[in-house]
Formats: sequence, structure tokens, C-alpha cells
Amino acid sequence: MWLPILGLIVGIVLGLLTDIRIPEQYSNYLSIAVLAAFDTLFGGIRAHMQNIYDEKVFVSGFFFNILLAASLAFLGVHLGVDLYLAAVFAFGVRLFQNIAVIRRILLTKWSTNKEKLEKK
Repeated sequence: MWLPILGLIVGIVLGLLTDIRIPEQYSNYLSIAVLAAFDTLFGGIRAHMQNIYDEKVFVSGFFFNILLAASLAFLGVHLGVDLYLAAVFAFGVRLFQNIAVIRRILLTKWSTNKEKLEKK
């Protein structure tokens, strides 16, 4: 569980401390890569909460999702089709599904703990 959170913290700190500008022609690639990274991050958090987390699956999924998303965007640019929108849709749907599952797990744990405290 610590690996996704550590990666998020390191990324945020590096982003805030550096003044790197991404050229405009790469904005589609970067945005889809960030979306894929967030999808993987929340998928890792969800897997940890469901006790099925595996670091190998997380790390390989992280890089594979980013490469797949960037490749779709690259192919779409060369074909003249906005294929990155398909990746945005797919990763966006998965991201919201993962967040919904995390929310349900947290609400269930919260109500279970609340019931235990009321019984005492």
C-alpha cells in the first residue's frame, strides 16, 4: 500500500518544486498518461483495501497503462483520429469505478466500527 502513496507524494513534490514546461503538442500525451497513472494508483488502493494487492501487478500495470494510453494517442495523431478520447473514456470510467468501490469499502468499515462502538 505504501508504494502508490509514496509515488503520489514524490510526484506532487517534484511537480511543485520544478518549473518544467511541457510543449503544447505533447499535452494530449501527458494528459492521457496522467489519467492512466491515476487509474492505476486508485486501482492499487482499491486492491489493497480488498486484500488482493500485488506490487508486481501494480508496477507492471502502471507502466503498461501509461504506454498503452500514450501509444493510442500517438497512433491517433498519425491517423488523424482522436483515439486518445477512447483512452480517456476507458481510464475515466475505471477511475470512477475504483473511487466508488473505495468509497463503499470505507463506508462499510465506518459503519461496522460505529456499530461496534455503540454495542460497548
